[in-house]
Amino acid sequence: MNAIRSRVRPALLAAGRGLVLSIVGPAGSISLFVLTVLSIAFIPLGLGLLTTPRVLAAVRRHANQRRLLAATWADVRIPVPYRPVPKNLRGGLAGRVERTMLMLKDPATRRDIQWLLVDMTAGSVVAVVAAGLMFYPVEGVVLAAGLWRVFTDDTYWYGFVPVDSQATALAAAALGGVLFLIGLRASEPLLRLHFVIARSVLAPTPEQELARRIDRLTETRHEAVDTAASELRRIERDLHDGAQARLVAMGMNLGTIEALIEKDPAQAKKLLAMARESSAEALAELRDLVRGIHPPVLAERGLGDAVRALALRLPIETEVDVELPGRADAPVESAAYFAVSETLTNAAKHSGADRLRVDIHHVDSMLRISVTDNGRGGAIIGSGSGLSGIERRLGTFDGIMAVSSPAGGPTMVTMEIPCELS
Repeated sequence: MNAIRSRVRPALLAAGRGLVLSIVGPAGSISLFVLTVLSIAFIPLGLGLLTTPRVLAAVRRHANQRRLLAATWADVRIPVPYRPVPKNLRGGLAGRVERTMLMLKDPATRRDIQWLLVDMTAGSVVAVVAAGLMFYPVEGVVLAAGLWRVFTDDTYWYGFVPVDSQATALAAAALGGVLFLIGLRASEPLLRLHFVIARSVLAPTPEQELARRIDRLTETRHEAVDTAASELRRIERDLHDGAQARLVAMGMNLGTIEALIEKDPAQAKKLLAMARESSAEALAELRDLVRGIHPPVLAERGLGDAVRALALRLPIETEVDVELPGRADAPVESAAYFAVSETLTNAAKHSGADRLRVDIHHVDSMLRISVTDNGRGGAIIGSGSGLSGIERRLGTFDGIMAVSSPAGGPTMVTMEIPCELS
């Protein structure tokens, strides 16, 4: 019985996901394809300059949503190859023209439009078959149970079986059983095939991927230098305003104590207590500063235990699931830890959630982390947001981040960093 359940449950789950893709996918792809064609056609009239950037941004969100589903539902990784749009574009008509041309010249835009066509045809067919192999047999069983009598005035076709009697209804049920057995084995591979088809269109060629990675690493190298300089300034500021000020005050108190120790022992005793309190506070601030640079638990016990310790300090119930057969390099662990820390902090502050979940595992030389909350949704990777900072931090290690956050929630932040475990 357990063996049957272990086979049926994943197949039914894959069929349900295929059903969702077969309904939502074509609706979104057909609508966006029509809007894209119309918007580009209206560029000579001027109206397209207003609509095209918005429509192409919607197409990218649609494609990114499919990338996220590919990673979470079928473990198929589809790169996000979009060229960044400069933030200092001119305003007015010239800026709109420049933004529109930049997006249209991006090779990823052409692949997105091609994918819309593939998704509404081959992708939809594969998704329908993945769902139909598991759900269509139900109709055969219902026909055999007596529903065939409703169609006595005319022959009802179940597949290639004409149903007009109890015998033919039983034949329809037998055909449904065969389809169900096929679906047990084929639904999951078909769901994966749907995403493989999407990857074959959306993913850049090896040459384009290499050029994209070079550009990305060049950009993230400059960002890493800026981030390191900013972090150094923060450490200097915290030392100057915190521990250093307390140590200076403690030194002054000790000088006063030295002058008062024989003249006014009682006052000297009070100053000694103050100095001891200042030294304890300075030590606590130094520990907090060191923990902010590299938490001791991360160095001693690894990423999993460090994230669990982080979850215990959150005001929201947080579940942590870690499957790591080893440890990554210290810089990768540090980047992953602070990325999770900032994601959880953002969720606790802004999501309105009462439950968080963190999943960390290592598959195919990739450290994969997902943070999910049941909050109100609406999170985006925007300029100046905390999520954009996390994306820059991961980019230093050629990592990527995807966010799924529909209005009303839930929100899922997925991060991937290529690395090997020791």
